Amino acid sequence: MQPYLPPVADYHFLLVEVLGFDAAMAEIGKAEIDTDLAVSILEEAGKFCAQTLHPINRSGDEEGCHLVNGEVKTPAGFGDAYREFAQGGWTSLSADPEYGGQGLPFILQLWLDEMLSASNLSFGLVPGLSRGAAEAIAAHASEELKATYLPKLVSGEWTGAMALTESSAGTDLALLKTKATPNTDGSYAVTGQKIFISTGDHDFGGNVIHLVLARLPDAPEGVKGISLFLVPKFLVNDDGSLGARNGMSVGSLEEKMGIHAQPTCVMNYDDAIGWLVGEPNRGLAAMFTMMNAERLMVGIQGLGIAGAAYGQAVGYAKERLQGRSADGTRNPVPIIEHADVRRMLLNIRSFVEAGRALAGWTALQMERAHHHPDAEERAKADALVALLTPVVKAGFTDFGFESAVQAQQVFGGHGYIREWGMEQYVRDARIAQIYEGTNGVQAMDLVGRKFGLAGGAVVESLFALIAADLAEAAKSESAALIAERTAEALALLKQTTANLKGADVDSLGAAAVDTLRLFALTSYGWMWTRMAAASGGDSPLHAAKRDMARYFALRVLPQAHGLARQIEAGPDPVMAIDADAF
Repeated sequence: MQPYLPPVADYHFLLVEVLGFDAAMAEIGKAEIDTDLAVSILEEAGKFCAQTLHPINRSGDEEGCHLVNGEVKTPAGFGDAYREFAQGGWTSLSADPEYGGQGLPFILQLWLDEMLSASNLSFGLVPGLSRGAAEAIAAHASEELKATYLPKLVSGEWTGAMALTESSAGTDLALLKTKATPNTDGSYAVTGQKIFISTGDHDFGGNVIHLVLARLPDAPEGVKGISLFLVPKFLVNDDGSLGARNGMSVGSLEEKMGIHAQPTCVMNYDDAIGWLVGEPNRGLAAMFTMMNAERLMVGIQGLGIAGAAYGQAVGYAKERLQGRSADGTRNPVPIIEHADVRRMLLNIRSFVEAGRALAGWTALQMERAHHHPDAEERAKADALVALLTPVVKAGFTDFGFESAVQAQQVFGGHGYIREWGMEQYVRDARIAQIYEGTNGVQAMDLVGRKFGLAGGAVVESLFALIAADLAEAAKSESAALIAERTAEALALLKQTTANLKGADVDSLGAAAVDTLRLFALTSYGWMWTRMAAASGGDSPLHAAKRDMARYFALRVLPQAHGLARQIEAGPDPVMAIDADAF
């Protein structure tokens, strides 16, 4: 396999020439965090991913996790890598300084997540889930729980897990059966079984903090009767040390298509002691703090896998000799000379670089939502992040899986066998379309809820922002074509959004996935427009950006017209066939 090459040069380009990082930091009162500091951090993160995580990615997949006498055993090297990661301060990168975090901008966190996912997706889930758990605890738990658990979650000494799913309750959490009975000391006895619990247990050391959805004895039916509980693997003594093992155990490890090095557990809770997080019967509100953070992280997983698969495919395409040159004078030639191979590589690259830019833009909105001095600006930014979350989660993971498959295709038969490592990318990428809310659910969230935020004002504000950027970029010779074609896609998206307003459930369901893809393509076009407008110089990087923007405009964005036609067809072609006819 090719070594992993962190995309630090692209990060630098985006920070300086596209996203205006220094000005953005100054606006929120963080002028001391400038591009030089950001790039130096990303460089060090990239070294860790390339030198420590990438080398154990394939071996971890082959060895997998095992359950030995009820204890999880992770693949060789993973425990040492995690401890090195935590000791290096990477678990605390964007965390609140009040609990030991470094408080660095979330754009660095998301791009670190991209490199983690590219180099070792199974590993990257561990700190990602811990960060989500810490955010939920920080937002909803009591001060006592925060003081006890947050410092060690932030430092990486302890890790976190999210326990939602049950065998009969997946997307429909109203069906969950896990119970929580009050104890006399203010704690609760949690009993039930959860499945698909990523990082449910491991052998890295420390504690594992589960956030578990369960029902109180007097809870109302449905989702309005769900509460959230903090359930640690080990109880914590008054002095902060680890005490007795709690009443929770790993029933089995899930046998999965991919992410074999990730300990995905069936968890049994047998009168396990837990503490209420947030208000009784409002557990979903608290859990969604974690889930929304995880959905962004999962989207970045799709981006990371696509970038890693692209790097492998490019290296192979330059070395593999097959066939004649186009003019017939040379034989054999590197397959990168063949148009179809170039098409596949360019498809992947056009998504990866636009996705990276959109992730960065979204992360800067998250900074504004948390730190802008104007409350109105904070609210606007927070709404934009909420709108884009399903687009990032589903759009990035759909395109990420497609990219992994296309990269595998570049290898031909060699891509299908284990030796070259490409089949692992395909297997690993697949889960990101499924967990943290399937991509169909994300699409329904977009059309059924997010389009209606503030009566439609949020989506309209984003459309206006995109339109303004396109109009300005159209004046630039380097960006005129991509601006024009993205404006066409934006017009189709605006019309689609207007047509879906007030639509019935079947109409929304039939249109949802195509609408989200149209939204994602338009957003990528917007980012390519911004990148092309910033690439009027003569450097090789600028020339490549202009060429890639042209490729995206002429070869990828035309999909928008087909998607619009599919959406216009309405629900009848989908719903007309009787269920018995299937």
